[in-house]
Amino acid sequence: MERADVLRRVIGILTEAQDIRRAAEAGEDADGPSGTAGVATQLLNEMLPSISVPADASPQQVATLVAEALGPALHTMVSGFSLAFTSLAIAHDGGRTDVSSIEVLQELALEVEAGTYDEGPWET
Repeated sequence: MERADVLRRVIGILTEAQDIRRAAEAGEDADGPSGTAGVATQLLNEMLPSISVPADASPQQVATLVAEALGPALHTMVSGFSLAFTSLAIAHDGGRTDVSSIEVLQELALEVEAGTYDEGPWET
């Protein structure tokens, strides 16, 4: 999965979570957490590799195999959420009252589509 795909999914997860929260606060019947869990689960299913562990592997060998297999994917996902958080934090800390958090995420999505984050330091 490409970095831009991960970022799009992260933005989608955060946007959907906000929509669910707004609906709940308004007393509306929202999809609830299962809707967000579905998007998050889909991201995990697409990103996390399957892991084969020999039947006679020691616990240490299992831990090493899992870490080696999951490390790059988890790094990419955490980096995507960190980028989204940082974008939101910069707007908040800068006192931006002219944009909502959804608008900040939409701006980030446009930057992703423009290729701004196609390459960079969080390559694995």
